[in-house]
Order: sequence, then structure tokens, then C-alpha cells
Amino acid sequence: MKAEGATRVDTKHNLWERLFNWGGLLAIHLGALVAFVFYRPRLVDVLICVAFYWARMFAITAGYHRYFSHRAYKTGRVFQFLLGLLGTTSTQKGPLWWAAIHRRHHRESDKPTDVHSPVQHGFFHSHIGWVLASDHEEYDPSEVKDLWKFPELRWLDRFHVVPVLAVIALAAVFGGARGVLWWYCASTAVLMHCTFFINSMAHVWGHRRFDTTDDSRNNFWLALITMGEGWHNNPHRFMQTANQGFYWWQVDASYYLLRALAFVGVTWDLKKPPARILEEGLRGKPAPYVRIDEVVERAGQKARAAAAEVVAGLAHPADAE
Repeated sequence: MKAEGATRVDTKHNLWERLFNWGGLLAIHLGALVAFVFYRPRLVDVLICVAFYWARMFAITAGYHRYFSHRAYKTGRVFQFLLGLLGTTSTQKGPLWWAAIHRRHHRESDKPTDVHSPVQHGFFHSHIGWVLASDHEEYDPSEVKDLWKFPELRWLDRFHVVPVLAVIALAAVFGGARGVLWWYCASTAVLMHCTFFINSMAHVWGHRRFDTTDDSRNNFWLALITMGEGWHNNPHRFMQTANQGFYWWQVDASYYLLRALAFVGVTWDLKKPPARILEEGLRGKPAPYVRIDEVVERAGQKARAAAAEVVAGLAHPADAE
């Protein structure tokens, strides 16, 4: 079912988009490297860098993920736009694209068609390689038809580079080269990798409280640096929930902020997992942590098996007779 008046959004052949992906990511990381090596940070640089990291992490976790992707709570149109606007400054594209790709990930999790499955495609591709590839630039508006009806979100999605350039310009005006390198580049580079760790690490490192059809896992350390997203196995059992930490001991900073916003009326109808799901998670003994070397060994076994298959398929001398 198509979103009314919509056609497939395809930026795969847009040269500007491709150049922005590759050149932009390279510039961000080079800028962060220059900041760490050549620009000793002042206290104000550290404070702004850290504050900008956490503000945008909230926009990704509570906005792009829990709101735009899963509609786990309700809010007004103004705050909806502000979440999308702040989210675009993370340089992770627009809210409609992000939501469409993430919904696709849940439908196809850890299957060969999952765009960022480390089980299927390895660490590098699941972490950042899929972002650089041209195969995932397009999405069908019907995948986000509940969001497509808002013209301001469509504008943000189409021109997601504009807020990024505006942030860089403001950093340059108020902080000069140091401001661009520390406030934007360093903060954004760390934000990117911490976010991408959920794709690359939370399917191989952690424990499984719920027996899902994929390899999603919960990880306390990832939850700390991503404001609760590290409890990744939980939403793969019940995705339409505003809290990723299902139990009181699972730290979830994004949910605490959403509760605070609900207290003042900015958000409401925060969805939570039903009692049967919570009881299910308490009944089963969580699977043990998976060691990274075991994951590497498993990948090596797959590679060796694939190589043996190729060798077995080569013509034998008898075949030439």
C-alpha cells in the first residue's frame, strides 16, 4: 500500500548524496583526529562536545528510534519536528529514511536481507559499511506512511544536510576552527560509532533474556553510552515500547527523560511491554555473554566452509575426459 501521492524515494544515483556520504564521513573523522592531536581542548570545548553528544543521542534514541521508527509514545507536532531537526544534526540522514531502514531491520533481522546484520555481513559492513553502500539509499514511502503525511518531516528528510551545515556554520562563527573540530567533528564521530555499535555489537556481544528469532542481545555497557539502547534484545521481543530497559535494574536514560517530558505534558501515552512479556523474561535464565573471539571463530568457520564449497565445485580431472 503506497502512501498517498508518494513515489519511491531513490537517491542511489544522486551524485551529491554519494559525495556527501563518503566525503562527509571522511571529513568528520579527519576533523576529530585533528582536534585530538593538534587542538588542546578548553573546558568549554569539552562541555559543549559532551552536551551536544548527549542531546543528539537522545534525539536518535528517543526520536529516530522509539518515536519515528516504533511510534512508542505520542507528542505534539512541534516537538515531533524538533526531534527530527535535532536528529538530522547527528549526520545520520533524515527521520523518514532512518525509520524506514530500521523497520526493515526488524522485519528481516539477521536474515540475509538485513542491511546491517553482523551475523550475515560481518563487523565492518554492519557497523559503517552499509551506510557507505549505495544499495540502501532508497526507501518506499509506504514503509513510513504514518510519517509521510507531515510535509515538514518530508522536507527534513529531503534536505537533511541543511541542519548539519547550519550547525557547522554556527560552530565556526562562535568557536572558529576549534569549535568546528571539537563541538561538531569530535562529538559527531563519537556519536556515530556509539550509535552504530548497536548494529555491529548488540547482535554478537551480550546476553539474551528473550528467545527471539534473531541474535539480538542485551549489553549493559552499550546501554550506558547510548542512553538505554544497549538493551537490544528487549525491543526485539516487543518493539513498540518507550522503555528499552524492561526492568528497574536496566538503566535507560532516554526513558527517564521521556517520563520527565510526560510529567510536563510534552509527551504522553508512553507504551510499555505487557506483563506477560515481563514475566517471560523473568522465567527464563538469560543466555551467557558471547565472547568476541567466539564470534571471530564462527566467522572463520563460515569463510572456510565457503572456500571448501568453491574448491569442491571446481572441475575434477575426470570431468574433462
